[in-house]
Amino acid sequence: MSVFYDVSRFSEFDIYLFKEGTHTKLYNHLGAHLMQRQGKSGVYFALWAPNALSVSVRGDFNGYDLSSHPLKVREDGSGIWEGFIEGVHEGMTYKYHITTSQPNANPDKADPFAFSAELAPASASKIARLAMHEWRDAKWMKSRAKHNSHKAPISIYEVHLGSWRRDPNEPQRLLSYREIAPQLAKYAKETGFTHVEIMPITEYPFEGSWGYQVTGYFAPTARYGSPQDFAYFVDVLHQEGIGVILDWVPSHFVTDGHGLINFDGTCLYEHADPRKGYHPEWGSAIFNYDRNEVRAFLVSSAMFWLEHYHLDGIRVDAVASMLYLDYARKEGEWVPNEDGSNVNRGAVQFLKELNTAVYGEFDDIMMFAEESTNYSMVSRSVSQGGLGFGYKWNMGWMHDILKYMKVDPLYREHHHGNLTFSFVYMFNENYVLPLSHDEVVHMKGSLIGKMPLSHAKKFANLRSLFALMFAHPGKKLLFMGGEFAQFAEWNYMQSLDWHLLEYPEHKGVQNLLARLNELYKNEPSLHYNDVEKAGFNWIDENDYRANVISFVRKGARSHAPLIIVCNFADKEHIGYTIGIDKEGEYEEIFTSDDANFGGEGKRNALLLTSKEACHGRKYSLKLNLAPLSVVYLKRVRK
Repeated sequence: MSVFYDVSRFSEFDIYLFKEGTHTKLYNHLGAHLMQRQGKSGVYFALWAPNALSVSVRGDFNGYDLSSHPLKVREDGSGIWEGFIEGVHEGMTYKYHITTSQPNANPDKADPFAFSAELAPASASKIARLAMHEWRDAKWMKSRAKHNSHKAPISIYEVHLGSWRRDPNEPQRLLSYREIAPQLAKYAKETGFTHVEIMPITEYPFEGSWGYQVTGYFAPTARYGSPQDFAYFVDVLHQEGIGVILDWVPSHFVTDGHGLINFDGTCLYEHADPRKGYHPEWGSAIFNYDRNEVRAFLVSSAMFWLEHYHLDGIRVDAVASMLYLDYARKEGEWVPNEDGSNVNRGAVQFLKELNTAVYGEFDDIMMFAEESTNYSMVSRSVSQGGLGFGYKWNMGWMHDILKYMKVDPLYREHHHGNLTFSFVYMFNENYVLPLSHDEVVHMKGSLIGKMPLSHAKKFANLRSLFALMFAHPGKKLLFMGGEFAQFAEWNYMQSLDWHLLEYPEHKGVQNLLARLNELYKNEPSLHYNDVEKAGFNWIDENDYRANVISFVRKGARSHAPLIIVCNFADKEHIGYTIGIDKEGEYEEIFTSDDANFGGEGKRNALLLTSKEACHGRKYSLKLNLAPLSVVYLKRVRK
């Protein structure tokens, strides 16, 4: 097997864009590509390693010989090594052997642009072909702009594929992409979620990292199957009308020797200064966003998943850690900018370039930022001075509402601000309300476990939390298991406790979520203005003594508004009065106390307005509020 150097996938313009940091599809050039040379099959290899002394390809095809298949460095100063090796075919494994001037550097590296990898703990890359899956999701792809619009109902089910469900006969065996796909699509559809967000499946060595310590930014993890299997997974969900969002990690990377760390004997992908290049909380390396080629690598990764796997969105992990030079660092452990500021300007540039590139190519997808600080304009366009994301996770709402819900209702009047504060800033960004995996791990307890009082009242509290969440402006996200009130903390090593659905109180919570998702989709006033000020008005936010808030959700003029009344007290309020703008009859279309949800079944009959003014409005309604309950009201007749 000879190496030929007269074949290249790079034009001069490609090299120019790569050096400039604006190449957004490097996966078409770097990596391992099956191709023909003068009628003979083989693989073109290309690797960026500007400080290497030599590079060779080791693999199945040469018995992992160190030197039999060297690559040649380009003469254009790009630092790219390339060559065509005849006879290499799909499924073969390989690594790059990189000789450097650093004696302690790990010389054998996985391909940063590999499309597939060996099953961990093995760590070689695999030759893979991407064009084998025959997509059948044309209907979804044609119409997905309306499903991903700010005006659309977006209810996201966050899933860890390895622990959502396992084979009951072999509980240690992970289900494959192909096995999970029809089950998950059916379940998401039945429970009413519009999208599934999968925790990182970009290849990673350590199962306990949940996928957040990445080695393969272009390879779906082999734990669940091949690239074609993952394409099948996405395709099946799309055919059932479920969007797919990828949790993606450009904030840091694993320090395993076969990964990106110290790649060519130098800090190629990471900052050399550990005050910028090492993450003290996670024990990982931080990308050097000031380097053009690194930004191009990361943007290309995001673009790859959107293009080749038809993904509908990307959730960017740990954005706050990227934005601030002093994130998780004490004084003296970080390097400020020349003016003393702490914003990572390279990371800001990268995020703007990322969102500009992907939205420029795919205007019907969604970009989400997991960002926990008050950094401004995260979800505003780059042209307006923002970072360009479509949405930002509302971590403030999550922390405040869980803090409030943990309190015994007897004392909630002293914590009323935790209930109402999110309404002050709810339209500053385009928000998603997240109750994610981070809230049910590391001894934090499950969602139901956070709720106070007796067993039955824990469920009433949880039902009221979910009912408030779906009425509050902002798109929705819920981690798996929460929808049926799993008591145990999430454990990535085992299946969810599906047997709990045999108990009526757990099945009731699942019924509640299905009904809330149905209302969220069918009542435009609950979703149409999720990110617009026109979508909300207070009735009364100040009744802290009763632990009650009430407000109106509104859509377009043609949409019937909904009145939301939340009673977080552990007592019933009889004849509770709220002000109403329009006279007529009002129907209770939802109560979290419904018997079908595990409640006591207390309901309000048809309600007729009184001409008694209240809350600055001409008319009023008197209704009964069950303990720990939320009701939705709708005007049905004048």
